[in-house]
Amino acid sequence: MTDVMITLLGIVCILIMWVMLYDSNRFVVRRLELCDRRITKPVRAVVLADLHNKRYGKENKVLLETIREQKPDIILIAGDILTAQPGKSMEPAIHFLRELTGEFPVYYGNGNHEHRLKLYPKTYGNMAGEYGQALKDMGIEPLVNCHVNLEECGITVFGAEIARNYYNRFKESHMEKEYMRQLLGRPDNSRYTVLLAHNPDYFREYAQWGADLTVAGHVHGGVIRIPFLNKGVISPSLRLFPKYDGGIFKEGEAVMLLSRGLGMHTIPIRLFNPGELWVVDFKPEE
Repeated sequence: MTDVMITLLGIVCILIMWVMLYDSNRFVVRRLELCDRRITKPVRAVVLADLHNKRYGKENKVLLETIREQKPDIILIAGDILTAQPGKSMEPAIHFLRELTGEFPVYYGNGNHEHRLKLYPKTYGNMAGEYGQALKDMGIEPLVNCHVNLEECGITVFGAEIARNYYNRFKESHMEKEYMRQLLGRPDNSRYTVLLAHNPDYFREYAQWGADLTVAGHVHGGVIRIPFLNKGVISPSLRLFPKYDGGIFKEGEAVMLLSRGLGMHTIPIRLFNPGELWVVDFKPEE
């Protein structure tokens, strides 16, 4: 009986390892359709988050081809396309973005890794300056607590770069009610407001500020997901079973699209949790 149990345990471990390797090197395409009377023209967006320098195929050929197949009008980035690590090459992220900007308008909201490069120059040297210059050369101006109006379609895209203390591990910091307004001003309620906000923990505050759609990442789907329950196990802040782990969430009429991301960082595995590429269709309300 003992030998049988050991054999079965060995088979289970091998299967789990296989699934982990498989899920860590693939992604799926998910779709969301949003209709609103303020949207004046259909727009298709591809949402990217948490790539962390990951390559799918040589020079990210597989990811780029999948994006092209969706025929997007715009690209929305919810942060962490690179990994903040001293001396680590940023070329995978830069090359990927250069390919994207050659074909599509890109609206880039920073994540905590882009933000970290700027905050700690003693640790990261001139990585922030080099990355910022590379983005500028390819025509990307990150939306750092500012916005851009997509005039033809009635949509405004904001990018929020919240303070570093809102990424504390273990314990969530309280966000004051007026913080988002101080950061971004007031949204124009006559336009559909999209907020690129990397950290999903403050979805309620984003919704109260006036975001119609929040696009977030950061949590990597909880790294490991429990089959059948479809629940993420741990967040990058090392909190077990985070409330916001991946998928679509609602707060009143406000919606949050929380991508499980495409890459890995602090815990470099994925289990029952492949990467995600989201396609969002914004449509006028009929």
